[in-house]
Amino acid sequence: MRSRALAVTGAFEFTPEVFPDERGLFVSPFQEAAFVEAVGHPLFPVAQTSQSASARGVLRGIHFTLAPPGTAKYVHCARGSALDIVVDLRVGSPTFGEWDQVVLTGESFRSVYFPPGLGHAFVALEDDTVMSYLLSQRYRKENELALSALDPEIGLRLPEDLAPIQSERDREAPTLAEARALDMLPDHKECLRIEETFRRA
Repeated sequence: MRSRALAVTGAFEFTPEVFPDERGLFVSPFQEAAFVEAVGHPLFPVAQTSQSASARGVLRGIHFTLAPPGTAKYVHCARGSALDIVVDLRVGSPTFGEWDQVVLTGESFRSVYFPPGLGHAFVALEDDTVMSYLLSQRYRKENELALSALDPEIGLRLPEDLAPIQSERDREAPTLAEARALDMLPDHKECLRIEETFRRA
């Protein structure tokens, strides 16, 4: 498995080897040894696994979790393809406000690790795109927040040939500046403290 640090501090891309044959294929989207070598600690204790299916053009996010508790994610595309986006929302981080993107597909099974405090968004590039998540915290509605993926200050580069299909929540989400003024955003040091607990888990 190959790993690559993304432009947002603490986020990583992982690309496994895929083994096809006449029956289909075999792949391991998560491999602990490669993860520890890249990230420097074991994967978080998994509290929940989740999966979403999206039509072409669906834009989900930017989603993030209050910290504490903070949620880390390990995400891959099980079917279809998506432009997966990580945004640094940790106030005080050296890469605050910066973002990076990775194309995830059901052929490459590439994955992305999101430490606590990062925002996550993706655009489905084809119908029936299935995204699969490992999460360090179970879902609690009161802890889950959103920012506008169309905020010009963040400046995400979204596919120009797709009209984004968003939920009402995502359409009405605040901008980065509005969220910062409301003190909604995670603190970088607190997020690092949460991630440090994964070493002792």
